[in-house]
Amino acid sequence: MATKTTPSTAPAPYARVKHYLKRELAKGRWTPGTLMPSEAELVQRFSVSRMTVNRALRELQAEGLVNRVQGSGTYAAQLHRVSSTLTIRDLQEDIQARGHEHRAEVHLKREETATPALAQQLGIPAGSPVFHTLIVHHDNGVPLQCEDRYVNPACAPGYLDADFSQITPTHYLLDVAPTWEAHYAIEASAPTAEEARLLGIRRDESCLVIVRRTESRGVGITLARLVHPGSRYLIEGHFKP
Repeated sequence: MATKTTPSTAPAPYARVKHYLKRELAKGRWTPGTLMPSEAELVQRFSVSRMTVNRALRELQAEGLVNRVQGSGTYAAQLHRVSSTLTIRDLQEDIQARGHEHRAEVHLKREETATPALAQQLGIPAGSPVFHTLIVHHDNGVPLQCEDRYVNPACAPGYLDADFSQITPTHYLLDVAPTWEAHYAIEASAPTAEEARLLGIRRDESCLVIVRRTESRGVGITLARLVHPGSRYLIEGHFKP
């Protein structure tokens, strides 16, 4: 049975700071190597805490968009670093950045026993407990992604207590278990019968399927299968030499 969730109404405070800086970087307001606003200036501008600003800057640094130098400040990154960085994107942020409404339907949220294959992927003993969630993300009411995720409890013991109507699993895990390495596999594939039903599409409709495994210090954090209807999803990028 689906768990009803309440749609988010506004971006989180740190997301507003992050979106502003990304937008101005894209406009060329700060050229590579240029000193950007200080944390104190951003705290005053957005009326948020220093911790909120720090999170926004930390995520921008992880995406290769800025360089943070202790005791000096934050600088716009060199373009080659921006173009060569593969990042873990948060779907909720992408949807809200377009001015659309994100809504999550949690269809499954429980502890299970890891099969041998899953245990090998996460680097845990077969038969160990593992957390499992199945969530459908909507963009303005239209199903955009079916997220089937397994999580290593040792890395995120409070995972099942999180309210995934307010925060996505991606953001929650980046907060409690910072990712050191991510492995991706991307392919065009037909959905499973359950995925087609949850996304409201035909079984023969082509989908973009991303299988992503993340780890920290050699320990598996999560294994996720992300399924997007091909007619509703577009991967975009920008490169300027």
